[in-house]
Amino acid sequence: MHIDTQWGTGLVATVTVTAGASPLTGWTDRWSWPGTQTVTSSWNATVSQSGAAVTAKNLSYNGSLAASAATTFGFQAAASGSFSVPSLSCTPN
Repeated sequence: MHIDTQWGTGLVATVTVTAGASPLTGWTDRWSWPGTQTVTSSWNATVSQSGAAVTAKNLSYNGSLAASAATTFGFQAAASGSFSVPSLSCTPN
């Protein structure tokens, strides 16, 4: 995850998903915010949030990745305090 821009109560971030040695037919990224952050919009993924837990799943056009290929998705988030970059886990579908 890369924070592209950040301001007092928000941020815009880009996440790069890269296939390993084997191709992917779909992917899901998961992370938990360490604070009060909430995703307010997203693009190139279906993003849902329950409490601090966030799940991002590929769309029909960017789930299949050849070995070593990459795609990106992005989102905007809001918080009542400062932001921290969480650890992400990505799993093939």
